Amino acid sequence: MNDQLRLCALRADPLSADEVLQALSDPGSGGQVIFLGRVRDHDHGQPVRGLGYQAHPSADARLESVCRAVGARHPEVVLAAVHRTGELAVGEIAVIVGAASAHRDAAFAAARDLIDSLKATVPIWKQQRFTDGSDEWVGLP
Repeated sequence: MNDQLRLCALRADPLSADEVLQALSDPGSGGQVIFLGRVRDHDHGQPVRGLGYQAHPSADARLESVCRAVGARHPEVVLAAVHRTGELAVGEIAVIVGAASAHRDAAFAAARDLIDSLKATVPIWKQQRFTDGSDEWVGLP
């Protein structure tokens, strides 16, 4: 990793917003933006009881590539991104992205770019489990 990319990882263990905030700590940054994605209790009108995330073996490398590309588009920021794998319950944190910059506008723009790019291109798939016993895969190619 370089000085701009502070944290970029897939994790089976619970994620920590404090870890991401610490990674983004920078004396030149007046603005820090952090986005937490949590498992919600519903999707498309169906109650969700939990889900599982599976990552393709290339997902780590792809996540780092996405982080570097976002950094190239936003050279004035420092970045962090972590995503869970494995089984998660409703309310657990599934993904955290963050950006820090001298000014808030740059941090907000970079954080939005990072989460949107990660969700669109990193091969991580979600199996939602509904309370009626059915399930659904989301994000498959």
